[in-house]
Amino acid sequence: MRVRVATTALGITAALLAVSACSSTTADTTSDTPSSVPSGKPALSDRNAALLSSDVLERRLLDESDLGGGYAHKPERAAQHDDITVVGCPALSELGGDAATGGTLAFPRKAKAAFTYAGGSSELSEELYSDSATKLSDGISRISGAMTGCPSYQVVAGGTPIDVSTRKLPAPHGLGDEQWSQLLTFTAGGRSTVVKQTAIRDGSLLLIVSGSPALVDRHLGAALAKATATT
Repeated sequence: MRVRVATTALGITAALLAVSACSSTTADTTSDTPSSVPSGKPALSDRNAALLSSDVLERRLLDESDLGGGYAHKPERAAQHDDITVVGCPALSELGGDAATGGTLAFPRKAKAAFTYAGGSSELSEELYSDSATKLSDGISRISGAMTGCPSYQVVAGGTPIDVSTRKLPAPHGLGDEQWSQLLTFTAGGRSTVVKQTAIRDGSLLLIVSGSPALVDRHLGAALAKATATT
């Protein structure tokens, strides 16, 4: 149950962001917008305007040699089509419960990798996307406002109720142009799984690292350095 809940957690968060990125409705996220660099370097400037292809993004993902011992690549799971219902959070319900079954955002240029650690007791997921700074920033702002606006709610996936609590975390200042971080606790079947998710936008590139909090903190800097390397 623990592993299943953790995987569901990552998919729910990413897919809801995908829906918000495609939505034409502007949400009021004044108090929950991502942290950004000072106004001297506008957060929405396309200073890295050149978009990266999915092939290039794939090569910039962390791999086992970057992570060190104890990590194993986790094969991508087959798409699931369980009915998803969000209870107790109107903002997320409006985004569409069915979208929560996905695992990637709705940007055409993307790459993703997932790993288990210490024999599968912990997990780490990395996602890279490339699009205009405006589109990437808008997607983060929308999901940030929706999720942090609901400190607790329930997701019913395929008939299984999963209690979710969210807490906004201090963003890692000094990395990229915009940063966003939160802690999610998923409880099902009497067991809880804690997932940390941190997103960093650097120009026209978006990095999302999710998983066990200690693993996210340990590898976030290396993931951003490799993702933004120009050589």
